[in-house]
Amino acid sequence: MPPTSEDTAELLSRVPVFAELAEEDLRQVAQVAVPRAFEPQQVIFREGDDSDTCYIVRSGHARAMRQHPDGRTITLANFGPADIFGELAMFDDERRSATVQALDELATLGIPGSAMRNLLRRHPEIAVKLVIALGRRLRAANERLSRQSFQTVQSRVAAVLDQLVDQARLEGEAGRRDVLVTATQAELAQLAGSSRESASRFLAVLERAGVITQGRGRLTVHDPAALRGYVY
Repeated sequence: MPPTSEDTAELLSRVPVFAELAEEDLRQVAQVAVPRAFEPQQVIFREGDDSDTCYIVRSGHARAMRQHPDGRTITLANFGPADIFGELAMFDDERRSATVQALDELATLGIPGSAMRNLLRRHPEIAVKLVIALGRRLRAANERLSRQSFQTVQSRVAAVLDQLVDQARLEGEAGRRDVLVTATQAELAQLAGSSRESASRFLAVLERAGVITQGRGRLTVHDPAALRGYVY
C-alpha cells in the first residue's frame, strides 16, 4: 500500500537531514516524494551514473559499494529504515560516487533532485535548514574518521558490530541480548577498514569469549554490553 502524506512526513521527521524541518516544511517535501520499490540484489544506481534522485529507506536494507580497479568490491556503508542515500542529488546533478544495491526487499521514498531544487527555490528557508543539517552530518563523519584513525582493528570491528546491533534495535527486531546481525566477515572488514583476515581473527576471539556466535553470512551478538567493552 502506498504511504499516505502523513506517513511520509513522519518518516521524513526521523531522517537526520530533515529532522530540523517544521511540520509544514515536511509536508512540502512529502509532496514531491515518490514511492520506489526494489527487489533483493537490485542495483538502485551505479557509480558514475547521473544524480537525479535521493532515496529514503522505508523498509529493508541497502548497501553502498565502490569497485577497486583490480576488481574487488568494497562496502562503504549499509542503510536501513529512515536512512538516506544519494542525498547530494537534492543540490546538484554530479555523477554518483558509489553504487547502491538492495540487500533484501527494499521500499523507499525517492525525492527527484529537480523537484527538490524547485521546492528549495520557492522556500529558501528549507534550504538553510538542510544545509545546516548536512553540515552537522559531515562534521559527525569527519569526527568518526578521525576517531577510527586512532583505533585498533579490533576496536573498529567491534564498533561496526555495535552500530549494527543499534540498527537492529531501532528496527524493533532485537532485544537486550542475542541480537542477529546479517553481514559476512568480508562486509564487516570493509566497513571497519581492515583486512578480512584481521577481522576474522578478532571475531574468533569474540566467539571464544562467548560474546558472539558466527554463522554463514550472519552472526548473533549474545552480549552487546561485553562487545561495547572492546570499543575504545
